[in-house]
Amino acid sequence: MTKRLLLAAAISCAMLSPAFAALKAGDSAPKFDAQASFAGKASAYSLGDARKRGPVVVYFYPSAYTSGCNVQAHAFAVNYEKFAAAGATIIGVSLDSIARLNDFSKDPEYCNSKFPVASDADGKIAKSYDLSVKEGRAGLKDTRGVDIDHGFTERTTFIVSSDGRIAATVGGMSPQDNVDKALEAVQSLSRGTKY
Repeated sequence: MTKRLLLAAAISCAMLSPAFAALKAGDSAPKFDAQASFAGKASAYSLGDARKRGPVVVYFYPSAYTSGCNVQAHAFAVNYEKFAAAGATIIGVSLDSIARLNDFSKDPEYCNSKFPVASDADGKIAKSYDLSVKEGRAGLKDTRGVDIDHGFTERTTFIVSSDGRIAATVGGMSPQDNVDKALEAVQSLSRGTKY
């Protein structure tokens, strides 16, 4: 069990490298449509539709049920009302299958049915945001002991404004700091000040 947890932690830490190639503030945010899970149920998600309601926090993470991603999902869930108060919605994106995300999205320890998480199984969405996508390795297990059978993208969060531009890019930090900085950026956008 300890070996599996260490492996899951290593996966999360390996994905913390700074997002040097990621799209930057002022760039156009690529629209995407994907299968997403909210509260354990899969449905269609459209970034274009979500933007009509205000800014969207698009957060890319390596894998559901890995230590860093668990911390990050929990932090987004705990702070969900603060993001909502600033007018923002949240969507998580990973290369996980929709079946894995159905469990993760409703898990009270992580997403807690607060926001949807989208499946980018082929990595096309991540690549459209200039994020690196790495192949998975055989034998990797998540924190539940379940095989991880997909690739990984780097942990990077984009604040997408309602006009379709990236207002801020947050990467290269711990999962908790990533959420804290994303919240600062959304609150700054809400106040009309530059982040």
